[in-house]
Amino acid sequence: MSNSNPVELITKKRDGRALEPAELGALIEGFMAGRMADYQMSAWLMAAWLRGMTDRETVALTEAMLRSGRVLQHASVKAVKIDKHSTGGVGDKISLCLAPLVAACGVAVPMISGRGLGHTGGTLDKLEAIPGYDVRLSTKRFERVVREVGCSIIGQTAQLAPADARIYALRDVTGTVESMPLIVASILSKKLAAGLDGLVLDVKSGAGAFMKDRASARALARALVSVGRGAGARVSALITDMSSPLGRTVGNALETAEAIAVLQGAGPSDTRELTLALGEQMLLLGGVTRTKASARQQLVRALDDGSALERFARMVAAHGGDARVAEQPSRLPRTRQRVPVSASRSGYVTSIDAFEIGQVSVVLGAGRLRADQPVDPRVGIELEKKPGERVERGEPLAWLYLKSRRDAASALTRIAGAYRVGQRRPRLPPLVMECIPR
Repeated sequence: MSNSNPVELITKKRDGRALEPAELGALIEGFMAGRMADYQMSAWLMAAWLRGMTDRETVALTEAMLRSGRVLQHASVKAVKIDKHSTGGVGDKISLCLAPLVAACGVAVPMISGRGLGHTGGTLDKLEAIPGYDVRLSTKRFERVVREVGCSIIGQTAQLAPADARIYALRDVTGTVESMPLIVASILSKKLAAGLDGLVLDVKSGAGAFMKDRASARALARALVSVGRGAGARVSALITDMSSPLGRTVGNALETAEAIAVLQGAGPSDTRELTLALGEQMLLLGGVTRTKASARQQLVRALDDGSALERFARMVAAHGGDARVAEQPSRLPRTRQRVPVSASRSGYVTSIDAFEIGQVSVVLGAGRLRADQPVDPRVGIELEKKPGERVERGEPLAWLYLKSRRDAASALTRIAGAYRVGQRRPRLPPLVMECIPR
């Protein structure tokens, strides 16, 4: 290493001392060049997990991981470039409707997304439910689609922040995933490698989120905003509720259809509202407007006049997909096996366990427990009743979309158990809990 050898960097962090930016640069450069072994990086990661990192260190680590690969420039894209990142939730299909909506308002959205893993779904899996949609564009074609359409959603390439992929693989097997600075550096290095001017973060809180309580979500949101700004980007964050699934569908084709419904001017109220709330932040960061009220007006107009739906169709076509799904969501893959989950009592739905809903969707085949597992785009869960709504005994609480009715028995019991029904209408938490900075 150019400045320090691996053992010096490990012991310095082990002893609780802050590393200089040049040392963190040398750490990542040496690791990628093979001069620092995997076991040595694992030791350093554990020291960082135990001792923590300052914001200055986290900025330097983010920038070093960012520079470990190619940083896109999108030189031919003249519009301001703003992306959105969600920390993951159940039923979170917002990217599919948000990117074309914001593009229709004059902000370019070069979005690099991921696949579902565990109980949370992935944007790429939802897009691949559209026949022909290719998420593996070259960086040259990615830039062309952003320039010509205004938005493009692809998967991470091996050239973007490769240090993050290698380091995350080590964190995953060494018990160092739950480190705030390492989480922040991982998220921001991948996103900023896309050549962004700004980033809006959707940090979720609740049973279906990785951050189960609002205090943890707030700490993550503040860290992401602080470090992102320290790295030179415009960044803001919303803390949003994930105590219940978002929208009324969980499953790839089902969620894609719901996102299209929002672009058609319909869709569940919470899916539409979160799309608009995040869109406001993206337009504000992009300098398209100065007030939330003006941003909301532009976004609603783009939904009402069909321009957001038209952008979605153009994006799908540019990726080789069947653009007819924009007008005809019935072209998405479907299963004929649809089974109701009936209520055992009358009353009001007081809560739905989002984590359990996500887990069942994985069992049905809509998600994966390992990165190499395939998903079935047809299967999933439709929530007939949401918290606050009245249900009568025997009415459907939800519908299961199954590969085979043989899959029904256990899933029916688990979904019914995920619902809580009481005699009083519950007081629901706000969908958007907080904006950082205020």
